[in-house]
Amino acid sequence: MGTANEQIRVSNRVKRELDRLRREGESYNDVLERVLDEERGGDFHDGFGRWSDEDAERVREGRRTAKEQRKERMRERAGDT
Repeated sequence: MGTANEQIRVSNRVKRELDRLRREGESYNDVLERVLDEERGGDFHDGFGRWSDEDAERVREGRRTAKEQRKERMRERAGDT
């Protein structure tokens, strides 16, 4: 996280709610980022544009492989019953 260079005003009610949501060691900024991420549903693809094409493809391939392995395990288990 970078150095704060802006301030925002919030009502007392909003501050109380932020205090309630705040986890140990979290800044108010941390709370807001966490809550906003939860609101968006934590899209899996968020942040992928920050990776190189090579890194992104490596992760995609890993996901494809893991998916196929899960399917294979399910087929094996289905045959065990």
